[in-house]
This record gives sequence, C-alpha cells and structure tokens, in this order.
Amino acid sequence: MTKIAVWCRHKDDNIIGIGPQIPWRISSDFKRFRRITKGQTLIAGQTTYESFPNRTLPERKIMVLTFDAGYEVSDKQNHQVVTDINYFKEAEGDFYIAGGASIYKAFFAGGNALMPEIIVDSMYCGDLNPELSGPKIDISPCIEAMKQKYRQISADYELDNVVTTVHVRKGAFVDQSVLKHIIKSIEAED
Repeated sequence: MTKIAVWCRHKDDNIIGIGPQIPWRISSDFKRFRRITKGQTLIAGQTTYESFPNRTLPERKIMVLTFDAGYEVSDKQNHQVVTDINYFKEAEGDFYIAGGASIYKAFFAGGNALMPEIIVDSMYCGDLNPELSGPKIDISPCIEAMKQKYRQISADYELDNVVTTVHVRKGAFVDQSVLKHIIKSIEAED
C-alpha cells in the first residue's frame, strides 16, 4: 500500500483554498491532477468531495473521510464513506489523498502508519483571486513536515506558473511503479 498526497498550494503562504474554492484557475493543473489520479482511489474530505462536479470524478474510486456515518455518496458502487482515518493504516491498495486541509493534516499528524510515502507538491506562483472571500485555508503544518521528513526526488516541472515536484518520505519503501506513474503523468502533455 502506498499513500500519495497530491496538492496545489500558493507559493507564498501555502493556501489551498479561500472558503470552499480554489483561488486560481489553471487548466494544466487540473489536467495534471486528472492524469495522476485517473484509475486510482482518492481520499477526500466531505467538503472536497462536495466540490467535485456532480460529487464525482470519472474513472476513480473515492473514499469520503467524514465523521457522518450516514453521509450519502453520489455513486454507491464507486464511492465509500470512511469514518475512521485508522482504516487506512491496514487497508490494501494505493490511496491518493486529495484534500482538503483537515484531511492532509490528519494524515501528517497520524504517525508513520498514516503519513504519505509520496507527496506531489505543486506550487502556484501567481496571484490569488481577489474576488473570493472567506477563510484562507492553508496546509503550512504539512509543508513543514515535508521539509523535515521528505526529500525531493524529481526535477522541478514548471508549467503555467505552477512548479511541481515529487517528494518521498525519508526511510519509506516506495513502490517504483507508483513513482513511474506519477512522473509520467506530470511529464505528459495534453
């Protein structure tokens, strides 16, 4: 089993959202995320899940991590509710952690059994959308953990003002086929 955190954050302040919205719109970033996660199993919090168009993403299984055991998913065949993060300590398969901030933070605070082995760190280097209002959602604790406990293993891939790098947790066993899939997905062009 491999856990992979995939995010796009703002370079200057580690913001991933303002209120429930992503404060930039970069088509190539969405396409990269689609390529990396296509055919995979995603882990998303309830708010992130509800931000997906029609509460789904085609060609992916989605596990919704929520405290609400009665939460209704949009596709009972491909989506599942999980109420205890510890489920992922022993679960089989690869899991792509897609957010939001509280989900990222829970995995990083969960000790070695829950910490992602791989991080796909994308940094948006442009301006935030000034029209959005609401609380600024950041993942600074995750970035601090990344700086201390991970090492960068890829080149810097820059496209449309987004710099993407791949990091591996120091001392972690990493499935090479998963790494190859991620690198190939980042390098691909549509």
